[in-house]
Amino acid sequence: MEEELKCPVCGSLFREPIILPCSHNVCLPCARTIAVQTPETEQHLPPLLHPRGPAPTAAAAATAAAPGPGAAAGSAACLDSECAAGGGGGGGGDHADKLSLHSETDSGYGSYTPSLKSPNGVRVLPLVPAPPGAAAAPRGAGPASSSLTCPQCHRSASLDQRGLRGFQRNRLLEAIVQRYQQGRAAAAAAAKCQLCDRNPPEPAAVLCEQCEVLYCAACQLRCHPARGPFAKHRLAPPPGQPGAPGGGGGDGGGGSSGSGGKGAGGGRKLPTCAEHDLENYSMYCVSCRSPVCYQCLEEGKHGKHDVKALGAMWKQHKAQLSQALNGVSDKAKEAKEFLVQLKNLLQQIQENGLDYEACLVAQCDALVDALTRQKAKLLTKVTKEREHKLKVVWDQINHCTLKLRQSTGLMEYCLEVIKENDPSGFLQISDALIKRVQVSQEQWVKGALEPKVSAEFDLTLDSEPLLQSIHQLDFIQMKFPVTVPPVPLLQLEKCCTRNNSVTLAWRMPPLSHNPVEGYILELDDGDGGQFREVYVGKETLCTIDGLHFNSTYNARVKAFNSSGVGPYSKTVILQTSDVAWFTFDPSSAHRDIVLSNDNQTATCNSYDDRVVLGTAAFSKGVHYWELHVDRYDNHPDPAFGIARINVVKDMMLGKDDKAWAMYVDNNRSWFMHCNSHTNRTEGGVSKGATVGVLLDLNKHNLTFYINGQQQGPPAFENVEGVFMPALSLNRNVQVTLHTGLEVPQCVKQPKLPNN
Repeated sequence: MEEELKCPVCGSLFREPIILPCSHNVCLPCARTIAVQTPETEQHLPPLLHPRGPAPTAAAAATAAAPGPGAAAGSAACLDSECAAGGGGGGGGDHADKLSLHSETDSGYGSYTPSLKSPNGVRVLPLVPAPPGAAAAPRGAGPASSSLTCPQCHRSASLDQRGLRGFQRNRLLEAIVQRYQQGRAAAAAAAKCQLCDRNPPEPAAVLCEQCEVLYCAACQLRCHPARGPFAKHRLAPPPGQPGAPGGGGGDGGGGSSGSGGKGAGGGRKLPTCAEHDLENYSMYCVSCRSPVCYQCLEEGKHGKHDVKALGAMWKQHKAQLSQALNGVSDKAKEAKEFLVQLKNLLQQIQENGLDYEACLVAQCDALVDALTRQKAKLLTKVTKEREHKLKVVWDQINHCTLKLRQSTGLMEYCLEVIKENDPSGFLQISDALIKRVQVSQEQWVKGALEPKVSAEFDLTLDSEPLLQSIHQLDFIQMKFPVTVPPVPLLQLEKCCTRNNSVTLAWRMPPLSHNPVEGYILELDDGDGGQFREVYVGKETLCTIDGLHFNSTYNARVKAFNSSGVGPYSKTVILQTSDVAWFTFDPSSAHRDIVLSNDNQTATCNSYDDRVVLGTAAFSKGVHYWELHVDRYDNHPDPAFGIARINVVKDMMLGKDDKAWAMYVDNNRSWFMHCNSHTNRTEGGVSKGATVGVLLDLNKHNLTFYINGQQQGPPAFENVEGVFMPALSLNRNVQVTLHTGLEVPQCVKQPKLPNN
């Protein structure tokens, strides 16, 4: 926002800003320096070029012709008062319109084609050569008219009899500048060294713009000496101090004056009409785009104009500005994402450039000694290509950053303007701000947020020519006949296993010039059997879930395009986890089930039995897990076991044909499947008991344990398929799941069933 608060002439924060007819702002002292006066009796101008207006009075002419050391001061004062009223005589209004001193709608400003510049860089109107035989203008002639050229849009505005005081003061901008200066001053007072060992830290003396670290004088000498890599770093004063960027200090940067400088609070004096000092603004003239008072309407100056209530127009323009800001805000978000994309592109260019260099060195070293002299040239071309791409991306980053900073500053400034409660002051600048916001949004044209270069290097080394062609060896940047893709390279550092899932990653060789449309990933069955396709697509990273625990898998990948399928990569061997780690599955649990402790503890809200499953599925191997009874009230019958994914979840586990379970009370237990109760065994559970479940899919049986002792014979045999750990309970029970356990090596003798 700081750039929005700086005068375009002096470059410092605004002091007594005035609003030009073109809606731009300049400091009042700066306006005096860039105003241009034209002598009334300038004889080298054609008669038709004299500005329109009444003839000068005798007193004005005498004042203008008076010599003396105070003449310069009188000229400056003339711009603020009645001197501008000597606005020349004679006709020639048509010719003046051709110079665009006055627009056709008498707006007071217009465009022109300048050929000269004033010392401060502001364009001024060119002089017209004197016609032959014209008499020279007498010295000391009084001013005929004054004009002011906007330093931003270079439009010229004519001054009326009030001079510069005819322009309205931008009280809103003045208040924002003062509030901004106060905020910077507070930030400067709080700026402390970030590397100090002292408590409290010393005040910061400098800010390194590259390191973005505040240093006190001692820490700067110790940690940031002006030599070596730090010699090129730029040190600036801390934010808010004189000389710092946006610090509000330096020439022309300090405080505002006048009634507008009382701060942004509600205590500011209500603005009065420029023509009627005792009247407050009450209406807004849509035709003139300015607030007016009641007396202005009574005098009939705006009789045929569209006049509306000041408050209504204030709210309407605020709404328009807010709506326009939404578009700029969206573009700013896109720009930030684009900057992240560009920075990632830098990393990709660096990596690909290094890959190209490595492959190039490997090829050159394999050639005869004659290639050594050519190798340096080829490396230079790769480096130049990389540097060119990096330069283009950095230029784009800097350009996008600048546009983003400008848009962000404009947004912050507009938001500060919207916060103001001065309707007339807001309406003075709202139209211009709305246009600026719209123009800022239009700057983000289509294609502006797209990288100008690719991270890929279109450089291919032809390593097969004969030795007599070595000295003509160069990079080939042309389309090759499309053939099948080469062998993909497995990225072993990114391949891993977790529980019963495996992740594989691969990439194409860096100098591959054949297009790739997709990849085919194949995996065997974990027993050394046939490979089968598990993934077909364009991604180079794939995770396969639901594999067998404690199994060894072989994986390979190949690429394909329109010409066919390329060769297989090397085979990678992946070992899944020996034991299963899992939790209760909240997505498949009954809605009455309550899970906690990272989904490892389960209870229920209902007095009826409800089912919850585990997150793992087993179809092979031996697996063991335990459930600890945390709470056991009123002798309920919890059931432990295994189930299919489609088990019924609103009744006890084992009552349908999709579950195999042991339900137990405080004295005895039963095995149950398809609502059939078998093998009643003495011995139950209580608070603190542990129930173990052993699923042996190699022998296809299921066994239960209570407190480490086998509960009855193997509960079920001939179990085949895919099973998930399962549990049913009601609100009187709470259990905690323990997984990742080794299979018990020895078990106690089972209890004999009573029946």
